[in-house]
Amino acid sequence: MLYGRAAEQAVIDRLLSEARAGRSGALLVRGEPGIGKTALLDHAAAAGDMRVIRGTGIESEAELPFAGLHLLLRPVLDRLDALPEQQERAVRAAFGLAAVQAGDRLLVGLAVLSLLSELAEDGPLLVLVDDAQWLDRASTDALLFAARRLDAEGIALILAARDPFTAQGIAELPLRGLDASAAAALLGPDIDPVTRFRVLAEAQGNPLALIELPRTASGDGTAPPLTDRVQHAFLGKVRQLPEATQGLLAVASAEETGDLRVVLRAAAGFGDFLEDLHPAESADLVRVEAGTVTFRHPLVRAAVYQGIPPSLRLAVHGALAEALDGPEDSDRRAWHLAMAATGPDEEVAAELERTAVRASGRSGHAAAASAYERAARLSLRPDTRARRLTLAAETAAWAGQLDRTAAFVEQGTRLLAVLPDKTLGARLTHARATADFLRGAPRAAYEALVEGAAATGGTEAARMLFQALHTAWYLGAPEVTRVAARLGELPLPDGDPLAPVVAFVTATLSRDREIPPLAEVVARSRETRARCPGDLVLACGMGLVAGQDEEVAETARTLVAEARSLGTIGILPTLLFFLAETEMFHGRHRDALATATEGLRIARDTGQTQWAGQLGAFLAYLAALEGDEERCRTLADEALAAGPAGHGWATWALGVLDLGKGRIEAALSRLEPVAGGYQVAGTRCVPDLVEAAVRLGAPERAADALSGYRTWVAGTGQPWARALLARCQALLDDSEEHFVEALRAEGRPFERARTALLYGEWLRRTRRKADARPHLRAALEVFERLAATPWAERARAELNATGSTAPAAPAPGLLALLTPQELQIVRLAARGLSNRDIAAQLFLSPRTVGYHLYKAYPKLGVASRGELATIALSD
Repeated sequence: MLYGRAAEQAVIDRLLSEARAGRSGALLVRGEPGIGKTALLDHAAAAGDMRVIRGTGIESEAELPFAGLHLLLRPVLDRLDALPEQQERAVRAAFGLAAVQAGDRLLVGLAVLSLLSELAEDGPLLVLVDDAQWLDRASTDALLFAARRLDAEGIALILAARDPFTAQGIAELPLRGLDASAAAALLGPDIDPVTRFRVLAEAQGNPLALIELPRTASGDGTAPPLTDRVQHAFLGKVRQLPEATQGLLAVASAEETGDLRVVLRAAAGFGDFLEDLHPAESADLVRVEAGTVTFRHPLVRAAVYQGIPPSLRLAVHGALAEALDGPEDSDRRAWHLAMAATGPDEEVAAELERTAVRASGRSGHAAAASAYERAARLSLRPDTRARRLTLAAETAAWAGQLDRTAAFVEQGTRLLAVLPDKTLGARLTHARATADFLRGAPRAAYEALVEGAAATGGTEAARMLFQALHTAWYLGAPEVTRVAARLGELPLPDGDPLAPVVAFVTATLSRDREIPPLAEVVARSRETRARCPGDLVLACGMGLVAGQDEEVAETARTLVAEARSLGTIGILPTLLFFLAETEMFHGRHRDALATATEGLRIARDTGQTQWAGQLGAFLAYLAALEGDEERCRTLADEALAAGPAGHGWATWALGVLDLGKGRIEAALSRLEPVAGGYQVAGTRCVPDLVEAAVRLGAPERAADALSGYRTWVAGTGQPWARALLARCQALLDDSEEHFVEALRAEGRPFERARTALLYGEWLRRTRRKADARPHLRAALEVFERLAATPWAERARAELNATGSTAPAAPAPGLLALLTPQELQIVRLAARGLSNRDIAAQLFLSPRTVGYHLYKAYPKLGVASRGELATIALSD
């Protein structure tokens, strides 16, 4: 019976009920030690009509990548062969079950989602994880990635953790102390009044304290923290056991997995055997079943371990290292050897370094950083210590552990002050810059990267300057120019895989020579074995700066497909942003919405704040085109608050929103600061600036930006760019000739419709109403197809003003009825992909894919998958 937890039980019962009905959900139960988290998990597990998978985070395993996830899923690993091949390989590599190259760490999260979905095919599934705060970082990331994508599988996932553990995107159930009546009921009547009063006062409603403190209540006036007191209570019970039992418990508390075979092998050296566990079982401190010894509560384990005398603790870890003699135990053995070390030991340090290499190979960068750092501490030679600290800094940066990165960089830099090593110095600088950038300090990151590139050379220097250029993009033109100059001076041999990209970037930024076609750059880079898609990302983005939108669209599509195939999830937000931009520029607004929405979701999942800002700002722009003011402002405000990355697109979005709503002065004021810059948004918004300036009667306010725009258009050689420039000139000169020129040139659907609208308005003002009508009708048709409501309303009003009644607004097209995710799924299904294939591409579960398909069918007026091919599913 649980006292005082009716409300919390109701929350969990609802979650289980929804899972039984086929709707998935995840919940984080959070609170202090002993507050009742485990009891609530027990309540969920006792439901009885769901399959239960249960695991526990273990503090001493927090440095072993995927250890917690492996323990959780170990009972169901026989179902791995049901996963897509790529996901199966990722899990086997992560768990050390196969000698294959590991993929992106979040690919393991997708595999977890697929595996749980596969298990839920047999009926509703309940996944319970206790002490989640002790899970290793890789396991936590994978579990949360899967949890955020639960939808229609019939899975309930409940994590229990101590404060301050958080799980972004997961519902939380905070636990507080029991109220007075529930606490009194739990304490029971068989206790003397003095002790009762004191325990109720000191326990503050903590259930575990209410149970254990009465046994250790004393009359002195001092009281350590509650957790310490509860641990002391447990330790008091242990101290009453036979000495051999205490020794065996000491070994078990240091053996993280509870493997009884390993515990007994290690304990045998101390003269302790299986029968010595019986008194601990009778005292309800441990349970022994299925070859595993489990402590009743994590605080029992902590109490026993912390109570081991230091000298005995060293001996216990040494005995465990000796007992772990299998090749599959290498990582655990290395850590026990480290815990047993009494000073520098190169043999143990080398073992830890090998553990770190294995962890990095499984994308367990946080664990690798810890292993490298401990190996550095155990190193005998200063140069070896510096090298290992450098590796610790790099892997901590990859894991997003920015404070640890800074600490390792500082330690390594101090060593290099008396032990010069240019290569290690450059690598430490790179790690520091990565941490600075992710912390939101682009200036510090920029200076560090430029400095680091100067200290090294070749491909490594080019990659550092590429990252410096990314940082400079948000700082200003002088910084961009400086990096471009450094890239131009960098001596790279023709066979270097980055040489074509460097040439493309410098030509695009300098504008002093012909810019090669992006397709040629990509082909040459691939011939020289560039890392794909990573080495080509900058070229893809720079293609937009050069105006090579068609080439960027093709390249981005290819790189996105490669990233999906390789499972390199982290790079997708960048590529999806570039792809979404090209889709929007080509008038495929629904495609752009679906692409950017997926990119934003992945960026948030992977903690890529700058790309979340960029993609959110881009979605704000799409909302502005539709006239959705609330959504536009919400997304733009979020992007502006997130940092400088999304400022260009967010400001453009708000300016276009004002322009579409007829708030011309506000639009001009927003667009002026951003127009004319080197960023994509700064270049592409110039026609909007010119329209706002002319409509306000202040064309001079667009003069400088337009001058730069002319130069840019000439450099692109693109007909659509010339059409936009002609439209600007038509507005400035009040010239029909330039309107005709703009419409004659090849243009993009939305921008061509805007030109037709402006020309139609000009014709009506010059009393040529009959000539105006065809242009206004053509514009209205495009605006309505693209759901560009403000522009459609303006075109309709103009058409009515010519004396011709505008047709009624058509019913929304089929695509407008689908959510972005439904659109993606339906299109892939129409191409003949199975639910499983679609799930692998979109990082969903197959059951969620099926759920969205069946939601889409009635909207499209079809009854089966086979009918999708007969429907027009393009913008």
